[in-house]
Amino acid sequence: MNNIKYYNDSLAYDFEMFMPKPEKKAQPKDNIVVMPKADKKAKAKRRAAARRLSPAVSVVMITVISLSAICCNLAIRLKINEVKAEINDVKAAIAELDSEKTVLEVELQRRISYANLELEAVQLGMKKPDKEDVTYIKVNNTNTAKTADGKLLLAE
Repeated sequence: MNNIKYYNDSLAYDFEMFMPKPEKKAQPKDNIVVMPKADKKAKAKRRAAARRLSPAVSVVMITVISLSAICCNLAIRLKINEVKAEINDVKAAIAELDSEKTVLEVELQRRISYANLELEAVQLGMKKPDKEDVTYIKVNNTNTAKTADGKLLLAE
């Protein structure tokens, strides 16, 4: 049936749907005779060959798949071991740098400690001031100062 005409026309007017279908003419058959026994024998031979070949192929395929899985597993484990070795090397370097940092901090604290500063000052000839070393200046009530030039400065 042509469906396009149903989009253009209404189905209510299509009476062809209710008409009896014309009988098809029988086409003459070919004169080829199929030998049923020969066909069955060929199918049986193919099945037998497939059965004989199937276990060998499946064993080979299973072996290939197993070997490839084992190789992949080994490759992955090798890569994991390499990465773990790199991680351990980096951790060792970090630990070494941390210990060096601690040594440097201790050295810094030792150098800047109060006792070391005092010892260094004594070696340079410095000493703590005594009462005799202090000079007191008496300033009058007018808040004036005299400079080295002799000028007199007044506070404003």
